[in-house]
Amino acid sequence: MNGTALSFVLVAAVVHAAWNLAAKRISAGGTQFVWLYYTVSAVVLLPVTAVLLAVEPQRPQWSWLLAALGTSVLHIAYGIVLQRGYRVGDLSVVYPVARGTGPLLSVLAAVLVLGERPGALGLLGAFLVVAGVLVISTGRTGGDAHAVKAGIFYGLLTGAVIAGYTLWDAHSVTGLGVPPVVYFGLGSVLQSVLLVPGALAGRAEVRRLWRERRREVLLVGLLSPVAYILVLFALTMAPVSLVAPARELSIVLGGLAAWLVLGERDAVRRLAGSVIVLTGIAAIAAA
Repeated sequence: MNGTALSFVLVAAVVHAAWNLAAKRISAGGTQFVWLYYTVSAVVLLPVTAVLLAVEPQRPQWSWLLAALGTSVLHIAYGIVLQRGYRVGDLSVVYPVARGTGPLLSVLAAVLVLGERPGALGLLGAFLVVAGVLVISTGRTGGDAHAVKAGIFYGLLTGAVIAGYTLWDAHSVTGLGVPPVVYFGLGSVLQSVLLVPGALAGRAEVRRLWRERRREVLLVGLLSPVAYILVLFALTMAPVSLVAPARELSIVLGGLAAWLVLGERDAVRRLAGSVIVLTGIAAIAAA
């Protein structure tokens, strides 16, 4: 991976961990919170997208809109499932499981669907990801154990969606040639529009969140596009097989935030599990 792409990915990892920390602070936010921060992103990106479309040397294609529609549907699923996970589980459980599941699913798909043989290093990486998740998930009893199991479930579900949109987005910005900022901007607008029914059904909750948790809404709405646009630019410079694992440095950063900022219990053990997951992802990338 060239230096510029790596720099984009590393900055994206820091920003990504920061907005997830802000999202975790919204304990009661669901569809309405997701709509609010997607709408903030859309408002910020709409004028930028319009200008870029006007000056883009390549004539806009209908395929760009279809590509944006695909990513918007996947990102809506991602936002809702992730927020549900943060409602029932700790950041130090949901976040590393979600971020570690994508590369693991890629290996499983390569073996089961494509008939590939990832080799010893790839298999070791998959084993380390599973081992890291087990380290994260052990050590609690009673009601806490139930919360950990729920966090792992939603983390796995979020990871499956991440794997889907990562592959779709890589195809869109490379195979279809959609400009990254235009692509994300169109997707943000569509995400906001598609979630309008949920926002209207929970108007009172929307007003409460905007009144009481505006800071978190703005942080997520502004930082989330920055993190992902950086990744999209990196995907135009380096293969997804390198970009996707490298961005998972955010796993360790999220574990540190859970420990130092949120004061979550067992965070040191979970951070150790996060490091194991990250090591496994690195092994998969190197295979």
